[in-house]
Amino acid sequence: MNLDRKFIDSLPKAELHLHLEGTLEPAHFLALAKRNNIEIPYRTVADVKRAYRFGNLQEFLDIYYRGSRVLVQERDFFELTWAYLERARAENIRHVEVFFDPQAHTSRGVHFDTVLSGIAEALEKGARELGISSRLIMCFLRDLNLASAFEALEQACEHKDRISAVGLDSAEAGYPPGKFKDLFDLAKAEGFRTVAHAGEDGPPSNILEAIDILGIERIDHGIACIEDDGLMTRLAEMKMPLTVCPLSNVKLGMVERMQDHPLRAMLESGLMVTVNSDDPAYFGGYLNENYWLAATALNLSQAQIYRLARNSFQASFLDHARKAELLSELDAHAGNRSIGTG
Repeated sequence: MNLDRKFIDSLPKAELHLHLEGTLEPAHFLALAKRNNIEIPYRTVADVKRAYRFGNLQEFLDIYYRGSRVLVQERDFFELTWAYLERARAENIRHVEVFFDPQAHTSRGVHFDTVLSGIAEALEKGARELGISSRLIMCFLRDLNLASAFEALEQACEHKDRISAVGLDSAEAGYPPGKFKDLFDLAKAEGFRTVAHAGEDGPPSNILEAIDILGIERIDHGIACIEDDGLMTRLAEMKMPLTVCPLSNVKLGMVERMQDHPLRAMLESGLMVTVNSDDPAYFGGYLNENYWLAATALNLSQAQIYRLARNSFQASFLDHARKAELLSELDAHAGNRSIGTG
C-alpha cells in the first residue's frame, strides 16, 4: 500500500471516544499543579513523561487519576477542553463526542458545576469559533460505589441541555455491565443516550451484557468481539457502532502489536467500527496518528479509511441535518480524490 499521510490528515472525520482528562499533556500538568498549589513529585516535562508509563490498564488508571488531581478550577477544565479542540481542528475533526468523569473530581471536593461549566464553555466556543460540533458524555466510574454514580446522575439531570449521554468506563474486571442495570434504566428514563466500555479488558460476555441488560446504543472499545463469531454476526446485523482505539489497545497490552489489531478483521466482517484516540496524552497519539498507525500496520486501503471516517459520522449522536451535512462534506472530499467508496 502506498498511502499518503496527507490523505488521513485532510479527511473530515468525527471522534467518538475521547476522555478529556486523558488529554492532559505533561507541560499543562506542570502548569496546573503550580497554579493550584498542588504538590507533585515532578519538576520537568521529562519527569512527567517518565511517569506517564504503565504496563497494564490498572497502572494506567492509577496514573490517570493522579494526573486529574491538578484540575481544580473552572478555568482548568476550560483550558483542557479548548486545547483538545484546537488540536482537533488542526486534524480536521469536524465533530467530537467527549467523555468526562465527574466522580473523579467531586470525590476530592471539586463541585460538579465547576467541572461541567468549564468543559461546556469550551465546547460552545469550539462550535462558534472552530466549527466543531459536539456532544458531551458523562461517564460513571464502575469501580466506585453505586451511590456515587446515582448522585452523579442526579446532578446531570439538572444539565440535560449540556449533557447528551451517559457512559460507563474504568477497569472492567469485577465490574460487568449488568451490575449497573438500575442506573442505566434511570438514565434512559431521564432521556440520556447511552454508551459503555465493554470488551476492552473484559470478555465478549461484557459486550452482550451492555447490549442486552443496559440497552446501550454504542460499544466503546469492543475488540473482544473478535473472539466470538456469533457475537460478530449479531453486531454486524444490528449495525452496532464500536469506538475502537488502536494505539490505546497496544499501549495497554490488549493487543501485542498494531499488526495484530483486529480492526481490519472487524471492518471486513461488516461491523460499524470507528477509530478514536481514547487518552492521547498518555498513549502517544491523537486521532490522525491512530488512523495512520493502524492503516500502515494493517495495510488498509483508502476506501477502508474512508469507510472508517463515514462510520464515525453515522455512529454519532448528531441530529439528522448536521449528520447529513458532514457526510456530504466527506463524500465531496472522497469524490475529489476519486476514492472507491464501495
